[in-house]
Amino acid sequence: MPQGLPAVVPDDGLTTRQRRRRPLLVVHTGTGKGKSTAAFGLAVRAWNQGWPIGVFQFVKSAKWRVGEETALRTLGDSGAGGTVAWHKMGDGWSWTQRELTSSEEMAREGWAQVARDLAAGTYKLYVLDEFTYPMKWGWVDVDEVLDVLARRSDGQHVVITGRDADPRLIEAADLVTEMTKVKHPMDAGQKGQAGIEW
Repeated sequence: MPQGLPAVVPDDGLTTRQRRRRPLLVVHTGTGKGKSTAAFGLAVRAWNQGWPIGVFQFVKSAKWRVGEETALRTLGDSGAGGTVAWHKMGDGWSWTQRELTSSEEMAREGWAQVARDLAAGTYKLYVLDEFTYPMKWGWVDVDEVLDVLARRSDGQHVVITGRDADPRLIEAADLVTEMTKVKHPMDAGQKGQAGIEW
């Protein structure tokens, strides 16, 4: 894509402006670090455009404090850009050994809220953080998700993060980035640290 020009211009009858304003489904997946961070970077860009933003975290609990939440809430409250609503639908790190019944219930209700907001056109950008996991674990039906996303009204962009994105989700997405780990401090026994992981 030299100078930001697409390699191919489809013969779809749309103008460049119409094509540029199509709502996108974005997926950040893979084993590498940075999937959520990239999604929150998109949210900052959306905030700057004055878009209303809905962040839905599907694994982290309300007790888990992340720097992106503080930053985006502060920006949203500043009145200088778009609004930011933050929703947490998890009860902790679901890959630890413990009972997950409440996590499953929270994920289903979280998805139901996203579907309601999409139908109502509540936000222009939806960040569905770690949403690949409820789909992978069968808590939320992938085909239902794809149907709801396909029927969303114009102007609603959705970014989904998490490892192991379902192949059907990847096929439906407009933009897919796979984060690949080459090297990580945890490989050498170092735990996560403030300012880097949260």
